[in-house]
Amino acid sequence: MARRPGSSSRGPARPEPLGPEAVTSARKPDAAKAAKAPPPASPDPGLVLLGEFGRPHGLHGEVRLKSYTGDPLAIAGYGPLHASDGRTLELAEVRPAPGSAADLLIARVKGVSDRTGAEALNRVTLAIPRARLGAAADEDEVFLADLIGLSVRDGGGVTLGTIVAVPNYGGGDLLEIRPASGGATALLPFTKAFVPVLALAEGHVVVAAPDDLFAPPGPKPADEPA
Repeated sequence: MARRPGSSSRGPARPEPLGPEAVTSARKPDAAKAAKAPPPASPDPGLVLLGEFGRPHGLHGEVRLKSYTGDPLAIAGYGPLHASDGRTLELAEVRPAPGSAADLLIARVKGVSDRTGAEALNRVTLAIPRARLGAAADEDEVFLADLIGLSVRDGGGVTLGTIVAVPNYGGGDLLEIRPASGGATALLPFTKAFVPVLALAEGHVVVAAPDDLFAPPGPKPADEPA
């Protein structure tokens, strides 16, 4: 789920040109600074990925699980889920895993009671049909699966590109846009100031993009570490 933050009561701010410190396609944060990697897209457009299993935890069937839901623990409330190995699995119980990562859980799966069964879940993903999710409760909340693939237009109706991903590196959701003319993708903040119109049913969004959105990167500052 992506949320489009609003602006102040004075109306949306006019987007400024992106400075050298901005997160764009040419200036994506390095791995050490990325607080949250975007969830992978489902290979089936009719499915939305909710999580991915990791290594077993202990000897009694528990397994690590990375949750992609907004509330990580909410993944246990979706009922039977499509597993990437062809099975239908249901989570019996989840709890936060030790450590500081809120999206990492310890899960118990119905029908899995030993380490061997848990080992068979390693790298298996869990998904749900998009139709089961219904509509978002808030007009400014959008399922990631509904954004990816949308056309991106400016205020005059000119197509600028296509949304290919919705990453979040810790400072809020971003739209990764592949330009219509080809070349490197760029990242635009997913806020009302930059994305004033969501026309999901029509298959596009309208953006107020800075003129330098797709500009090539400038020279690296002299004091920036290699």
